[in-house]
Formats: sequence, structure tokens, C-alpha cells
Amino acid sequence: MTASLLITGGAGFIGSSFVAQCAARGCRVVVLDALTYAGHRENVDKHASLVVGDIADRDLVRRLLREHAIDAVINFAAESHVDNSIAGPKPFIDTNITGTFQLLEACREYWDGKPEFRFVQISTDEVYGSLGPTGKFSEASPVRPNSPYSASKAAADHLARAWHETYGLPVIVTHCTNNYGPRQHPEKLIPNMIRCALAGKKLPVYGDGKNVRDWIHVEDHCEGVWLALTKGTPGEVYDFGGDNEVENLTLVRQICTLLDQKRPKSSGSYADQIAFVTDRLGHDRRYAIDDSKSQRELGFTRRYKLEQGLERTVEWYLENEAWCNMIMGKR
Repeated sequence: MTASLLITGGAGFIGSSFVAQCAARGCRVVVLDALTYAGHRENVDKHASLVVGDIADRDLVRRLLREHAIDAVINFAAESHVDNSIAGPKPFIDTNITGTFQLLEACREYWDGKPEFRFVQISTDEVYGSLGPTGKFSEASPVRPNSPYSASKAAADHLARAWHETYGLPVIVTHCTNNYGPRQHPEKLIPNMIRCALAGKKLPVYGDGKNVRDWIHVEDHCEGVWLALTKGTPGEVYDFGGDNEVENLTLVRQICTLLDQKRPKSSGSYADQIAFVTDRLGHDRRYAIDDSKSQRELGFTRRYKLEQGLERTVEWYLENEAWCNMIMGKR
């Protein structure tokens, strides 16, 4: 597919992986990223054009759409760290809600009925709230967000749907489970545990450590987004899961075992550094996604099981400690 794509948030973790996949497919890619603490020039594929700016700048978005004859907008831009949203929710409202509104409006003005244009809104399973010990979320699940972050993403999803239903804008919404892989910001669980372990610090585990997450490798998620973009039906929602449910404490222990093998301490195990800390406010107990719709309608499949993907991820962070130090130095 030769297409001209505007990928917002393309200097961040998930967005940059999608940018690399699209560039490898021969797409012309323009990245729009505000380069806040989680977005970095170093993440952007060399074949993509980077524009530093805010998705809430409607005039800038209008100009990029026209100048580059954009065929599709894929909106990865978001404030995404739950703890940060609890400490200070305003940036999440500004970017995730107001920014999405401005982006939708710019696209609506530009679209003007172009049949091939698409707007893909990238969202999260956290909009569905918390699961009990059984069952999985699906596209039909009620939206019940429990944190300022997930509430802001749910609001953006509703805006995207409304712009499709009211104006006909060809919008597709995707949700995914927890992502992991290379270039994830060191504040997130997996890279944070690796960084703290290597620094000899405590490995902070919220509550009793029994909160369950389903983990999807970032490359698998981005393949799903590509399928939604190229094969999805406007107005539809597509969910992507990893089929890798694990308790947080178990995951941290798996990371410690891999580090014991690949960067052994002089004595003892990295697991000795695990420390339980006060639970996060409104901490959802369990997430999991039934992505059978995406498998059936888009042909979505996964390459990575957690054991394989986690080992490769740990190896990447061990080989790129300088990258992590650089990123943390920009905070």
C-alpha cells in the first residue's frame, strides 16, 4: 500500500513502532508529535518526516493534511500514564479530549467526502473498567473507566464515534491490552523493573501484586492497527489482546529470573529486591480482551507469546541502557 499517513504521537513508544512498520511498507509518513517527556526524536524512523507540534493546533493539522495530501490519520497521541493522571489530570483532558476534538475537526474539514480517507483512533482496554476473575472484554462491553486517564480516553472514543455517526467521518476505533517491547518509556512497569533492578533499587509492586494484565507485544498491536486501517469498516471498533494474562507479581518475578540469567548479581537474585508498596488509587483488578472479532474480520494474528517477547524485551533494555538513561534525563 502506497499511502500518505499522518501519525500523531509517532515519536512515542507504540506510535514509533507503527511508524517503522508503515515506512517499511513503503508508505509516506508524516509524524506529528509534541515531544513531551514520552516522545523522542530518536524513536522516529529515518524515512519518516517529523513535525514538532500539538494535535490541538488545528491550523497546523489543516496545513499538514493539505500539504502532504494525507490519506489517513492514525491518532496515537495521548497522555497515557495512569499514576500521572491521578497526580494531575489536566494534561490528560487537554491532550486526550481537547486534542482529539481539534484533530477530528481538522480532519472533517479536510475529508469532505473523500471515500478512501480514514481516521483511526487508538485507545485502550482501560476504558472498559475492571474485570472480575473470569470473562473478557469485547467490543460490546460497557464503557466504565475508573481513572482520569481511562476516562479521558473513553471521552475521546465517544467523540470519534459521534463524528462518524453525525458527520459521516470514516472513523475506526481500536482498543488494546498492555503493550510491551523496545523503546517503552522507563516509567512503565517492565522497563521500570529492569532499570530499578540494575540500579540495586527496590522493585515496587502495588498492593498484593495480584492485579492481572494481558500483555501484547507492541509489534503485534501495530500489525493489528494496520489491519484496522486497511481492512476495517468505518464506524466499527476492533480490540486486540495478547492472550498473555499474568499477575503483576508473577511478571516481575519472570523479569528477575531473566535478569539473573543475563546479568547475574554477585550474590542473590534480583527477586530479593521486590517490595510491596501502597496500592494505586482506583487500581483495576484485571484486564483481558476477547479479540475474536479482529481475528475473524481482519485476519489478526499474534507472533509473540509472552515468554519469547519478554526475553527479547529484557535483552533490548540490557543492550540499550544508555537510551534509558538519556530518556530519564529528559524528565
